[in-house]
Amino acid sequence: MTSDDTAYPARPRAIATYSVLSPEQTGSVLALLAEAADADGQQAVSEQGRLYLRGGGREGIAHLLLTVGDELVGYAQLEDTDPVEAPAAELVVHPSHRGHGHGRALGSALLAASGKRLRVWAHGGHAAARHLAQVLGLTLFRELRQLRRPLTDLDLPDPVLAPGVSVRTFVPGQDDAAWLAVNAAAFAHHPEQGSLTQRDLDDRMAEPWFDPAGFFLAEREGELIGFHWTKVHAAEGLGEVYVLGVRPGAQGGGLGKALTTIGLRHLAAQALPTAMLYVDADNRAAVSVYERLGFVTHETDLMYRTET
Repeated sequence: MTSDDTAYPARPRAIATYSVLSPEQTGSVLALLAEAADADGQQAVSEQGRLYLRGGGREGIAHLLLTVGDELVGYAQLEDTDPVEAPAAELVVHPSHRGHGHGRALGSALLAASGKRLRVWAHGGHAAARHLAQVLGLTLFRELRQLRRPLTDLDLPDPVLAPGVSVRTFVPGQDDAAWLAVNAAAFAHHPEQGSLTQRDLDDRMAEPWFDPAGFFLAEREGELIGFHWTKVHAAEGLGEVYVLGVRPGAQGGGLGKALTTIGLRHLAAQALPTAMLYVDADNRAAVSVYERLGFVTHETDLMYRTET
């Protein structure tokens, strides 16, 4: 969520809601997101949101386009797919059009569309986004940290696997169902990651960055019990601990640490200078593990919600 103050523009403003965007609309939104990312230093819409944007219509996904005249100056996405949690949203205003109340207008439209039951991400937690959350009557309830550590001169102990556990790489089309099942079990508490479907996996495997050689599966007696999916952000020179999970019942034996080490060594072997990952601040056990591996907080994303 990136925003502005609350002064209103002289030119007429309109907000239209779509379940599916045309190719031209999609291109305009992606261009807006790119210009905002250049100005802000990070994306205002998550990877999942950008996949929804590019992937055509998805049930429960709405796109709000804010225009001034015939110019697109703001975008919001509303995801209402969770049967329990409030709808989640992300929004952005073009950098050259901030300071005219467009962020507040988008936020108000999201509140109306969600029946005033809303969660909103503020990536980077900038002051303007925090102010907008306050204006909209939202309260902070989730903190997602991005951690980083150098990969140059990586010096980690050799990974130790329990007897009977082996590690191999993911085979698309062969391992899909097993991975989705373990991912859902490992992230049953996580509203975004734990709900991934075959279509979500297919979307990611279709992305240019996807490389099964960096997608590690841990098995015991032929059964998948854990995984470490890495990702390379080539333009930024970053390797990511993209998703790391261990099946309930297989936790506590050091498998997560071993898989983390295997993935970090894979990323370091590609001459990437830095590794990154995301972790919820209240997951103290995971934060502690990563800090012992040399990770430190780089930036923080905040999620706000209406009072429940």
